[in-house]
Amino acid sequence: MAFRSWKRLLLTDRQNTFAKAWRSRRGVPSLRWKRCCHWSIGKSLDPEVKAFLEENTEVTSSGHLTPEIRLRLLTPRCRFWREKPDLWPYGDPFWAIYWPGGQALSRYILDNPGVVKGRSVLDLGSGCGATAIAAVMSGASQVLANDIDPIAGMAMILNCELNHLNPFPIIIKNIINSEAGNWDLIVLGDMFYDEQLSDGLHHWLRKCIRAQQTEVLIGDPGRHQFLSHSIRNQLHKVIEYSLPEYTRQENNGLTSSIVWSYQPSNSLEIC
Repeated sequence: MAFRSWKRLLLTDRQNTFAKAWRSRRGVPSLRWKRCCHWSIGKSLDPEVKAFLEENTEVTSSGHLTPEIRLRLLTPRCRFWREKPDLWPYGDPFWAIYWPGGQALSRYILDNPGVVKGRSVLDLGSGCGATAIAAVMSGASQVLANDIDPIAGMAMILNCELNHLNPFPIIIKNIINSEAGNWDLIVLGDMFYDEQLSDGLHHWLRKCIRAQQTEVLIGDPGRHQFLSHSIRNQLHKVIEYSLPEYTRQENNGLTSSIVWSYQPSNSLEIC
């Protein structure tokens, strides 16, 4: 099927392009969309793009770890599961896949609301917005979602509506290497897929911990790029989840996903 071939591209060559965008200070451009840097609550959606997303995604709550959360995703019943990837008119739809690291983070937050309750949370590389949604559902006092793809921002707003939530603020730009914000908790899933990007994340997260004593939780299903990176030596395993069969099939046989707590041995030292 075309989408299976497309997903392999997202996992390999095209993901390298996405990693370069995160490493730079710009986002991935999307056709027919003027990129904005910040969306406040209540920002209107482009009706043409909204209609396209609604027509070419399926609302689902099955096949992943958080059936409480409904999401617009690409599934076998969607047109672009079969169409050639190049016919998709916007940037590569990483947001249309519920990646295993994000699933683990979202499940953990829903099961342990005290992790976010009354706290400010930054969801870095938010994608479909599931982890940010889980944080809102669990009582976070403030949630900011971040991604570099403006279409992901649209998808997040639609997913908030599906779950009867007011949209949270969304920032559409690369904030890695920016000044550390005053966040109680930063969550990020499935972002360690490129060595240079991983290095940038490692340094920036340490800076946030040093400046603001921010807590950091990372979700990852055990990808080689993550387990082989030096940050792995400073992670503490929080919990491991077995992935549903559908998610296993769509992620090259990965069987579980882990939530890690990032605790540098000396947060005052920035490599």
